Amino acid sequence: MKFEATTIKDIAKALGLSTSTVSRALRDSYEISEETKKLVLECAEKLNYRPNPIALSLKERRSRSIGVVVCEIANNFFSQIINGIESVAYERGYNVIIAQSHESYEREIMDLQFLASRSVDGLLISVSTETNDTAHLKSLHDRGLPIVFFDRILEGLETHSVGVDNFKGAYEATEHLIKSGYKRIACLTNSEYLSISNERLTGYKEALLSYKMNVKENYIQHCFYGGMIFSEVEEAVNKLFTQKQKPDAIFTTSDKLTTGCLKTLHRRGLKVPADIALVGFSNSDIAELLHPALTVVRQPAYEMGRAATELLLQQIESKRPIKQFEKRVLLPELTIRHSSTPKIS
Repeated sequence: MKFEATTIKDIAKALGLSTSTVSRALRDSYEISEETKKLVLECAEKLNYRPNPIALSLKERRSRSIGVVVCEIANNFFSQIINGIESVAYERGYNVIIAQSHESYEREIMDLQFLASRSVDGLLISVSTETNDTAHLKSLHDRGLPIVFFDRILEGLETHSVGVDNFKGAYEATEHLIKSGYKRIACLTNSEYLSISNERLTGYKEALLSYKMNVKENYIQHCFYGGMIFSEVEEAVNKLFTQKQKPDAIFTTSDKLTTGCLKTLHRRGLKVPADIALVGFSNSDIAELLHPALTVVRQPAYEMGRAATELLLQQIESKRPIKQFEKRVLLPELTIRHSSTPKIS
């Protein structure tokens, strides 16, 4: 049996009223008596009537929905961002449609086409690892779709963006390892295309240079898919151990790189931190329950989601074109645990 939603016609038929009377009663029109309004509302509740969002969107020229594109919902960081997005959106009466790019440029384009076909009022996006231009986004932007970048940000599009101080997070993580006595600090990072990779890698390098330590390019390994494919992380970590001077610490720049790196070190029979220290960006709630408990750079993901949504809704609801755009930068926090305890000489 095909499901059919309750309509105004069903309420009108049940009460023996015209559809126009029911419609005006639901809109709380002054033309309808309080007694009739009460009857209509009670019947609507009994029949589980809900306004048709498609009909409303045609009338208001707005769908009251926003699209969100992330690489992977299963990633702790992005799931926390989505929680922040939904908290603001639902408070303001908007629905959220979520799509995953799975780090694919082609999939990202398909996601945007799908969301545009659903007439979303605006878009929140953290671009895929394969995305290095804004042509597909610019096309939508030029047609009037409000867009806000979060976390992974592309230049070339005049719009709001929300991220964290990636340089600061990476600098402080690397500095912590240096102050804990580690001399040969490697870095496991994401694709060169991503803004977050470049900012975090710069922070890592600057920390080394600040303490008169050499930056060794053979100690830097890029994982194009950022840990989504475990074999890629495993291969990168194994390459670090082919070096003549093996690293005594590893700094990782994203959630899945951090946990993937720890898994690989365990597979190699290495003890953390006795054989090698590990510090990484991670928003995993189980970081402190792992063995060893991980020292992590934690990002304010929930706050990022809220901030990005607030900026997007400002654009959507503004009666005038917005010409001044904000680049909001939130602060990460280094939480020190057992995986980076001071090295014993």
